[in-house]
Amino acid sequence: MIRSTGVKKQRLLFILFIILILITAMISIRIGFSSLTYDRILPTLFGQGDFKESFILFSVRLPRIVITILAGMALALSGAILQGITRNDLADPGIIGINSGAGVAVALFFLFAPIDVGKFAYMLPLAAFIGAMITVILIYLFSFDKNNGLQPVKFVLVGVGFSMALSGLMVVLISSTDREKVDFIAKWLAGNIWGTDWPFIWAMLPWLLILIPFTLYKANRLNVLGLSEQVAIGIGVSVDKERLILLITAVALAASAVSVTGGIAFIGLMAPHIAKALVGPRNQLFIPMAILIGGWLLLLADTIGRNIVQPDGIPAGVMVALIGAPYFMYLLMTSNQT
Repeated sequence: MIRSTGVKKQRLLFILFIILILITAMISIRIGFSSLTYDRILPTLFGQGDFKESFILFSVRLPRIVITILAGMALALSGAILQGITRNDLADPGIIGINSGAGVAVALFFLFAPIDVGKFAYMLPLAAFIGAMITVILIYLFSFDKNNGLQPVKFVLVGVGFSMALSGLMVVLISSTDREKVDFIAKWLAGNIWGTDWPFIWAMLPWLLILIPFTLYKANRLNVLGLSEQVAIGIGVSVDKERLILLITAVALAASAVSVTGGIAFIGLMAPHIAKALVGPRNQLFIPMAILIGGWLLLLADTIGRNIVQPDGIPAGVMVALIGAPYFMYLLMTSNQT
């Protein structure tokens, strides 16, 4: 049973982060090259704005804000799952190669697939998922031991190696294509939020609507997988089967996000850690918090990066990395001390 005090604390923090997301979204709408004054946001949202105000809100600002929040949520949940199934606090879809696998697939799809504009947004998450899935299968096979099953530490280390190799492959792809397409791939690598139209939102939303409830349903399994292998097997859990199912879920979440936001790392690392620090390590409590924190962190990073340097701004992936890389080093040092 989860203590009522923990649930009450979670609910209060949940409301707090919803408010933080709304405030950050309002600021994001207000500032920038094209913006709305605060007193015109709500009237425009309810159809009482002029053409310019409606265009800025519904065609420029709102799609970008929504896709950024959804992507941050997906990356945070993916990181929470990976940390649970590997029992490694440093696991993140960007660090262990999942994002890189999705990126290579997106680049190949963009460069060589016959693209129907109407279907492009909807096919992209699927292409990213296939690339990420192939990558994670290879990582899984390299880190699997016939006698002991999946080796969590080895899984992360092999993933880091695959991430570096796939980054090299991406450089090869860039060097062999024309300038216009190189610009797109370079922006993707930097974590530039590029899928900022409504079709990308409709393409990504079903993945979250299915996989978030599924992960919450599996939260107790994640609690068990966080224990030792012997304890999990002793209480009747099929460890390898559950790990594989949840690993596929994490891959799907990360792929759906990076297909429209580019190569953004560290959200999946930071958000679960912050959530655990706030409400504790029980998955039923911290996963909903991690989802909200991830959405807020990426929205905040994109809002700051978009406005800190004009006119193009700094990619959200770079802004996240400026915070996430030192945080990763801190976690690395503290984990070595324990």
